[in-house]
Amino acid sequence: MAKLTNLLPERVFHYFEEICSIPHGSGDTAKISDYCVEFAKSRGLEFIKEDIGNVIIKKPASLGKENCEPIVLQGHLDMVCEKAEGVEFDFTKDSLKVDCEGDYVFAHGTTLGGDDGIAVAMCMALLEDDSIAHPPIEVLFTVDEETGMYGAQALVGDDIKGRRLINIDSEEEGVFTVSCAGGVRAELSISLNTEINNLPCYNVTLDGLIGGHSGVEIHKGRLNSNKAMAAFLSTLNDCRLISINGGMKDNAIPVLTRAVVATNEDISRKAADFVKHNATDSDPDLNITVLKAEKCEVCFTKKDSERAVDFLCGLPNGIIKWSDNIDNLVETSLNLGVLLTENNKISASFALRSSVNEDKLKLLDDLKEYVAKFDGKMLSEGHYPAWEYRKESPLRDIMCKVYEQQYGALPQVVAIHAGLECGLLSEKLNGLDAVSMGPNMYDIHTCRERLSISSVEKLYSYICKLLECL
Repeated sequence: MAKLTNLLPERVFHYFEEICSIPHGSGDTAKISDYCVEFAKSRGLEFIKEDIGNVIIKKPASLGKENCEPIVLQGHLDMVCEKAEGVEFDFTKDSLKVDCEGDYVFAHGTTLGGDDGIAVAMCMALLEDDSIAHPPIEVLFTVDEETGMYGAQALVGDDIKGRRLINIDSEEEGVFTVSCAGGVRAELSISLNTEINNLPCYNVTLDGLIGGHSGVEIHKGRLNSNKAMAAFLSTLNDCRLISINGGMKDNAIPVLTRAVVATNEDISRKAADFVKHNATDSDPDLNITVLKAEKCEVCFTKKDSERAVDFLCGLPNGIIKWSDNIDNLVETSLNLGVLLTENNKISASFALRSSVNEDKLKLLDDLKEYVAKFDGKMLSEGHYPAWEYRKESPLRDIMCKVYEQQYGALPQVVAIHAGLECGLLSEKLNGLDAVSMGPNMYDIHTCRERLSISSVEKLYSYICKLLECL
C-alpha cells in the first residue's frame, strides 16, 4: 500500500515512492535507467540513453519561451545501500519500506535514497506538468555517482545544449552550493602469513556509533569503527588476528566492525575499559561485545598480527587540512570506509577528498609511501575534479534574486567538502554555469536518513517560480 499518497507536492512524492520500489544501488542502475526511459516514451518526450546508463530527457519550451536559453536539471540515479544490523533486506531485489511521520519521510531499517531519488522525482513531476512556464528543459540523470561519479565521467554530452545547470543533490534547503571538493577512491592492501592456531577464539564486535556522510559530516568528530577497532586491538598484549571486517561503503563513516581473534587474554575486561575511556560526546554509545567463538584452525602469525594492527592504527583518517580561505571548511580529508580480510590479505578502502587537486594527489602519494613500508600495494580509481568557484555567475544571480523575492531573504551561498558532479560536468560542458541545491535531508548514507516533506514542497515551489523567470 502506498505510504506517501497524501503528501505534497503530490506528483513529486508519487514518483519518489515509485523510485523507492525499484532497486537502484550504485552499480545496479539498469532498472532505474529503464524506468526513466519508459517515463519519457510514455509522454512523447525526446530522450537519449547513453551506454553507461545515463539518461537525458528533453522537453520543449512552453509557449512564449521558445527563444530562451535551455536549463539543465540534474541528479543521479543511484543510492547508497546501508541497512541496520539484523535487518534482512536485499537491495538488488527488495523495495524500500518507505514511511512518514511528522515532517519526515524515511525507510524502515535502511537508507532512504533521498540522496538523490528526490531529484529524480522532482524532475519527473516538472517534465509532466504542462501548466508551468519554462525555457527548454534538459534533464540529465547520471549513474553511479556515489561510488566515483562514473556516469558523469563517462557522459558524452553532445546532445546537451544548455550551459546553465541546476544540480539537485544538496541536503540543506535555502543553501546554494557553488564549489566543492574533488576526490578519489583508494585501496591499500597487505598480505599476511598464517600458522596453526592453538588458542581460544573470540568474536569481537564494535558498534553503537553514529556514522554519517564522509564529506559533509567528516568535521563532526564522529568515531570511525574501523579505526576504533584497530585501536582496541592494539591494547591486547598477546593476540593472533584471524579476520577484521568493517564498513560497507568508502564514502560512509563506518559504524560497525567485527574482528575474530585468538588469545588467552581476558579481552572482555579490556573491552569494557576501552569503551569507558574512548566513548565521546559525538559517539556516547560506543560498544564492544566479546563472545566465545568456535576454534579456528588457522590464524595470522603473532608477528604479522602485530604488523596488521600497526598498519591499521597508523592509517590516516579524518581531517587532514582546513581551508585557509574559507572559515570552517575542510579542505582535505579521507575516510577509512571499508576493511576486508580475504585470501590472507587485509584491504583498507578510502574515500579521499580535497578542494585542492595537488593536495589530493599528495595524499595519494603519502598513502602509497605508507603502505610500501608494510610491503603492501595501493590501487586508486574514480578520480573526479574539484568544482571551482565561478566569480561571475548569471545563473547564481537570478536564482538568488528569485529566492529573495519569494521568501524575503537571501539564500546562503557556500562551498562544501562533499563531492558533487558539477566539477566533472563543467569539464564536459564547456562554459557551464552551475548551482547545486536540495531540500533538507538528514543523516544521509545512514539508516537514520530522513527527508523533510515541507522542505521538498518549498523547494519544488521555488523551482517552478525560477523556471518562469529563466
